[in-house]
Amino acid sequence: QVQLVESGGGLVQSGGSLRLSCAASGRTFNPYLMAWFRQAPGKEREFVAAITWNGPYTYYGNPVKGRFTISRDNAKNTVFLQMNSLKPEDTAVYYCAADLQRTTVYLDPREYEYWGQGTQTTVST
Repeated sequence: QVQLVESGGGLVQSGGSLRLSCAASGRTFNPYLMAWFRQAPGKEREFVAAITWNGPYTYYGNPVKGRFTISRDNAKNTVFLQMNSLKPEDTAVYYCAADLQRTTVYLDPREYEYWGQGTQTTVST
């Protein structure tokens, strides 16, 4: 079993920055892909970014390209999401997810086997 715990969310003004962290624990942790999704009230869960655990690849959703950066620290089993130039429309609960099955459909939340509990990020005007 894998446990994912997010942290780092909070309240920030428009244009500000936040850094989210996702720490993994449990069984020997060797996912194929780690990702961040977000969900705003009344909306579907939306892909934000993903990173291969043992490779150089990163993927970003169009709304966050150029503003958010995903990274990882394999030694600490932790993935990060640096969020810059935040906008009110970035307000959502942000979830960390792990894929162990080598999905090729990284945009689809159904492809991920493990999820964190989420961390709220609120961007004020």
